[in-house]
Amino acid sequence: MDLFNKCYEFTRADEVKALGLYPYFRAIEENEGPVVSIEGRKIIMAGSNNYLGLTGHPEVIEAAVKATEKYGTGCSGSRYLTGTLDLHIELEEKMAKFFGKEACLLFSTGYQTAQGIIPTLVQRGEYVVSDKDNHACIVAANLMARGATADLLRYKHNNMDDLERVLNKIPDETPKLIVSDGVFSTGGEIVELTRLVELAKKHNARMLIDDAHAVGVIGKGGRGTASEFDLVDQVDMTMGTFSKTFASLGGFVVGDSKVINYIKHHSAALIFSASPTPASVAAAMKALEILEREPERVNKLVANAEKMRKGLSEAGFNVIDGRTGIVPVIVGNDEIAFQMWKMLYDSGVFVNVFISPGVPQGRQMMRTSYMATHEDEHLDYIIDTFKKVGSELNLI
Repeated sequence: MDLFNKCYEFTRADEVKALGLYPYFRAIEENEGPVVSIEGRKIIMAGSNNYLGLTGHPEVIEAAVKATEKYGTGCSGSRYLTGTLDLHIELEEKMAKFFGKEACLLFSTGYQTAQGIIPTLVQRGEYVVSDKDNHACIVAANLMARGATADLLRYKHNNMDDLERVLNKIPDETPKLIVSDGVFSTGGEIVELTRLVELAKKHNARMLIDDAHAVGVIGKGGRGTASEFDLVDQVDMTMGTFSKTFASLGGFVVGDSKVINYIKHHSAALIFSASPTPASVAAAMKALEILEREPERVNKLVANAEKMRKGLSEAGFNVIDGRTGIVPVIVGNDEIAFQMWKMLYDSGVFVNVFISPGVPQGRQMMRTSYMATHEDEHLDYIIDTFKKVGSELNLI
């Protein structure tokens, strides 16, 4: 059996391309935030994670350019050796202060951050307890920890009764880490953090919350899930990414200084990776400054998402309820999902289509997400287009 047989036999993508319905890897030729150019056409972007609309902000761009001029295009080494800039340290200090924690550590990507934390902290004879719908980066990190002989248990999605059932299986004196998304990336639900914290305290567990889709969206001034629930002092660690609200690239974790220092000196994902580039660090730092200076951007984002949630629901679509920037519209079938995506795209609206096995059967969806920079004219057009396409497909 040839190792590459699975590659030669993979035809699903080609089949969808042949039907003209392939929605992935579409090249953006120009990005103006709410409107992008794809294949020579102007299209309203309703699928970006650029929640505060800062990727095109002139101050963010200027910060990235100036950092490149001063430090060059890359660091050519890991943070552990020759890759630490004063910029890295400055951003870590500002992030720790923003989240009300003692210390912060930067990683080169958000995906890598989970792999830098979980296998580093959870070792032989210790447990990772993870929500079944956690992001893929957490799933990969959990498997790395299990491969290093840690134990892995999962609980039903955002189900605190099931989390308690799982925790009851583990002796309270056994070290354990509960890991959950703060805002779940597919459905946009917010973790039941108050109960999770109660259970963690009861069972002597530590907590790691992934706020990739929460920072800049919920919490006081966009400070994320722990802030939203007034539990900043109770949540041990918060991780996140710079690729969404912070308009850049990279990841971070904040927590107690002793814990962050341990990760800094033991995490293979940090020690053996080149450090975040000067441009990405400077852009993220400027985005953080703008978020603190202009918290009204968070309010505008929430208002835009709520308008879309209400408008699409009133039109008759099956919309997952929530209060984040993610507004998923359930379609329930792979083929219809592809068709709907193409009809929306042809009408000038770009959304993300989620099909099985990425989501369970019956939960296939148009995952829409919104920005603070969307104006009513953009949102009204999206709603009208959804109505037209939904009627043609007999979805509403």
